[in-house]
Amino acid sequence: MSPDPAAPDHASRGASGGSTAAAVVEVHELTKRFGATTAVDGVSFEIRAGEIFGILGPNGSGKTTAIRVMCGLFAPSSGTAIVGGFDVTQKPDRVKSTIGYMSQAFGLYRDLTVEENLSFYGGVYGLEGRLAERVAWALERMRLRELAGRLVLPLSGGEKQRLALGCALLHGPRVLFLDEPTAGVDPAARRLFWQIIRGLAAEGTTIIVTTHYMDEAERFDRLAFLSRGRLTALGTPAEVRASFGRDLTLEDIFVKLQAEEG
Repeated sequence: MSPDPAAPDHASRGASGGSTAAAVVEVHELTKRFGATTAVDGVSFEIRAGEIFGILGPNGSGKTTAIRVMCGLFAPSSGTAIVGGFDVTQKPDRVKSTIGYMSQAFGLYRDLTVEENLSFYGGVYGLEGRLAERVAWALERMRLRELAGRLVLPLSGGEKQRLALGCALLHGPRVLFLDEPTAGVDPAARRLFWQIIRGLAAEGTTIIVTTHYMDEAERFDRLAFLSRGRLTALGTPAEVRASFGRDLTLEDIFVKLQAEEG
């Protein structure tokens, strides 16, 4: 019998450190080259179900390229990336249907209402008979119900942020990628956003984040620090700090790597 083309490519291994949670993302010796430039160089890690996992590093460190490979947008030059059970090289379309992605630009239609934006994205995801249910879920979960009929243009940054998150979650992805999700929003909006994210993680959604806010990174479950395309540290925030020694904070580490790359 031929294999099911929609079946996962790999049985997820148990995560390291004795955890029984399955690995939802598995990256092994991932390399991505653009001509003579190596943007990601032999990176390996696993991310467990329900984990909030930060990929950190200065501009040019390779974090954005690594995320684009995991999203199925770039094919790796070598190595493998399996997301939600699907190989990004062999089944990129299956990967894309398994993930949600939210960029710092949000990607909202300013001349549509909050509810119209959600309905539009639900149609893109092909929700059809589930559309009304999922839009109602997003309005409630993102605390936007009272704003459903308002145009997006005059909304605050935090309100737009939560709407973009709701759009990215309409199809119920197993893995959610957040690219600088709290850039440019006020502290109260950031706090509410992370309350929502932690609730999603507690329910089993795997969250992968890039951020320049090291106070946020301190509260992630685990971190991967990249520098010049290579993995320089992997572990809990405490483990990452210890690996650099000298009582450095995450912000100290970030600034140190940034100076080395400059």
